[in-house]
Amino acid sequence: MTRFPILSLAWRSIANRRGTALLTILTVAIAMTLFLGVEKVRHGARASFENTISGTDLIVGARSSPVNLLLYAIFHIGDATNNITWETYEQVANAPGVAWTVPISLGDSHAGFRVVGTDNRYFEHYRYAGRRHLEFAAGRPLDDLFDTVVGASVARELGYSLDQEIVVAHGTGRVSFVEHDNNPFTIVGILEPTGTPVDRSVFVSLEAIEAIHLEGPTGAGTSLSMDELRAMDLSPDQITAFLVGLETPVAALRLQRQINTYRVEPLQAIIPGVALSQLWGVVGVAERTLAAVAAFVVLMGLICILTAILTSLNERRREMAILRALGARPRHIFVLLVSESALLALAGAIIGTGLTYGALSLGAPVLEQRYGVHLSDTLPGLYDLALIGVVTGASAILGVIPAWAAFRNSLADGMTIRT
Repeated sequence: MTRFPILSLAWRSIANRRGTALLTILTVAIAMTLFLGVEKVRHGARASFENTISGTDLIVGARSSPVNLLLYAIFHIGDATNNITWETYEQVANAPGVAWTVPISLGDSHAGFRVVGTDNRYFEHYRYAGRRHLEFAAGRPLDDLFDTVVGASVARELGYSLDQEIVVAHGTGRVSFVEHDNNPFTIVGILEPTGTPVDRSVFVSLEAIEAIHLEGPTGAGTSLSMDELRAMDLSPDQITAFLVGLETPVAALRLQRQINTYRVEPLQAIIPGVALSQLWGVVGVAERTLAAVAAFVVLMGLICILTAILTSLNERRREMAILRALGARPRHIFVLLVSESALLALAGAIIGTGLTYGALSLGAPVLEQRYGVHLSDTLPGLYDLALIGVVTGASAILGVIPAWAAFRNSLADGMTIRT
């Protein structure tokens, strides 16, 4: 004799109504897949967003709001309120406890992609997604004055390859009336995809930014030859922002306070992780709305189970009466229907979880390369087991409603065949 006769009977009852049961299980599985998929992508998107930059202790720019500084310095959205003098940058760079700095100069674009003036320290020190390094898919870092390195999205969308020449334009729009076509750049490196704004950036040297902005006869560029420009001292007078890495991260708050109270010029230093969290609080509304919609879909799946069992009660009154006649007590009928509800949800939740992780395993590389969403967990964990338990438990609670209705049906009512 089976050890759990009620569960065995519940499975047989479900199998006897396999058509309706399969549709109900499928509904729960789809709802579970949608909810888990949204949750995994949601958490992955937030983690990737917050890991857009890592390993950098401070970002320094002209005084503005922390979010604005983060947007233009890291996401290359918007513009700085002011620039920073090179002397101020060098003073911070040489401050005690500063391990490295990376200067950044913005203001130009290429085909709608932001041009970032910097040096090779950017490729050495920039980290993302848990201190992952920037890697070259092809080519090398900057060397010559008119070398350029492009991000993966720039190369893919514009069809670029090594040794192609490109022209940088003044301003940040896709269309510009002032192009520095006297000084074309040669692509010497293409970066691997990162899923960060780096992918949509064109990198040139700080000296190159100075060179293309030297005033010529037309005011749109310089009439000097490339060789003449290479022989000049093109040290920058000012930059837009810079990244700071410290010998010990615990000194970040002290240096941040010193920079924010700097009297020579108005500066602001922000801690990237804090600013990213603030920015996510603004842009994360859609993410929270999507999570609520997914949870509502799971609730609809559970209501489908309730509806399926309730609508079958009239058809099953005779079945219940026979069970009562064979010695089943009212509490057995009650537990039977609750068990059916729980088993339907359990089967749907397990299938849905399996479908979710199967899809994530196949789609994770695409999500990371194309959209920058890094999914760290592609195997079920404790959260998933807990979610399966919650869905099963919630279905069992909802199953109390039809179970109570069946509990109240009399034996005589169940034995009467209604026509």
